Amino acid sequence: MREFIDQLIVKNLDNPFLRDLSDSVHLPLDIAFTTDSYVVDPIFFPGGDIGTLCVNGTVNDLVVSGAEPQYLSLGLILEEGMDIAELEKILISIQQASQEAGVQITTGDTKVVRRGQADKIYINTAGIGRIIAKASLSKVQPGDKIIVTGTLGEHSLAVMLARGDFGLETEAKSDCAPLNFLLPFWEQGVFWMRDITRGGLATVLSELAERLPHALIVEEEKIPLSRAVLGATQLLGIDPLYLACEGRAVLVAPESVADSILNEIKKHALGQGAEIIGSINDKIGKPGELLLATASGGLRLLEPLTSELLPRIC
Repeated sequence: MREFIDQLIVKNLDNPFLRDLSDSVHLPLDIAFTTDSYVVDPIFFPGGDIGTLCVNGTVNDLVVSGAEPQYLSLGLILEEGMDIAELEKILISIQQASQEAGVQITTGDTKVVRRGQADKIYINTAGIGRIIAKASLSKVQPGDKIIVTGTLGEHSLAVMLARGDFGLETEAKSDCAPLNFLLPFWEQGVFWMRDITRGGLATVLSELAERLPHALIVEEEKIPLSRAVLGATQLLGIDPLYLACEGRAVLVAPESVADSILNEIKKHALGQGAEIIGSINDKIGKPGELLLATASGGLRLLEPLTSELLPRIC
């Protein structure tokens, strides 16, 4: 996908706004803009559905770019014969999720394709927000801390088990939720945020490491994982560091305020599992490397996900 974007999309559509390849672009007049498409399979899963997913995914892309989400568009691509009751259930979810995230659906579009040319419903959203801060990677220094806002991988696990491919049963639910509660931390000194979606924590931090002149060290024993995710990934031989979330983020904060920010995150219902999991390091590793300090005492190089672990996760 990265090669596809670089060699085809950017090659033909290059401009200063697109070149940064961020999840949300900052435009003139203090406007942040983002868009995303959702093709999750199945469209209903424990803890949410494609409706809650499309709202929260778009809202979170704005939040982690330093913008307060305000307005969304809604594009529906419906397969001929889709059950109207299911569609209405999804629209109710969209309204409820929008109210929780403090945004409004202000415009949209609907298209219908022939039976067999889609999978019930695909959704495209675009979001607009008011810029309140900008990431400042140039200020990141050795010793600055890496914080995750909660346990990892519940969304991937919930979707995986909803498909029934592995014959497993757990009480795992998707972590799909809006991250608006993180907005105040921009004013408290956070340098950078990213929501942990496709590719999981390891991919997100690998991409961050590539942009820094220092290595990143993450401590395996401090990474928060639920019993359900830990058990299922051990049984299936899947690395939980590559599982997607839809209501979790990773932050880089100055060492001087990291503990206070962590304590504030933990006060929120969505941040009770938050932990400081690592730091920026100039003594171990090479610039651009992401290293995992394993429970056994060794170091493991983490790289971005190179194949689709679970297609159609969002």
